Amino acid sequence: MDFERDIAKISGIAAVSTILDVVSRTTGMGFTAVARVTEDRWITCASRDELAFGLKPGDELKVETTICHEIRQSREAVVIENVSKDAGYCKHHTPAQYGFQSYISVPIILPDGSFFGTLCAIDPKPRKLRTPEVIGMFKLFAELIASHLDAAERVELIENRLALEQRNAELREQFIAVLGHDLRNPLASI
Repeated sequence: MDFERDIAKISGIAAVSTILDVVSRTTGMGFTAVARVTEDRWITCASRDELAFGLKPGDELKVETTICHEIRQSREAVVIENVSKDAGYCKHHTPAQYGFQSYISVPIILPDGSFFGTLCAIDPKPRKLRTPEVIGMFKLFAELIASHLDAAERVELIENRLALEQRNAELREQFIAVLGHDLRNPLASI
């Protein structure tokens, strides 16, 4: 799988840095990211890191150490306001390993139904995240990223088709020129 291409696609979306900034400012979360998540890989595509968490585009975590791995399987958002008070995650290995108390992650599902990755945020302090505004914002931003990825894929496909058609047109013109040249002498004789 070409993760460099995925990172380039995300970095090509001008709105991503603004999205990460808005998410951070709105929630108070110190680390926000867009991650490419597959069955066996978790790759940072873009991040805003006020915590010195240390992940930049291209950096990788072991996928099985992430909650994003579970999100890929369930395709459901995970929202944790306070790990120590969350029955489902207080004993989970991921918060203990990475030292966060609050976490939110929403799947990025492409229009064809395939799973790209997640829009996620973490912070070492508990944060108020279970509000319709915060969850709605994350879902909207994840959909926006998915829409941009789909549009970029379609543009790339169209550009490839156009280049192929241009090559075919050039070959056709060369063929006609050669055919015209080769037929000129026999036709002149007739």
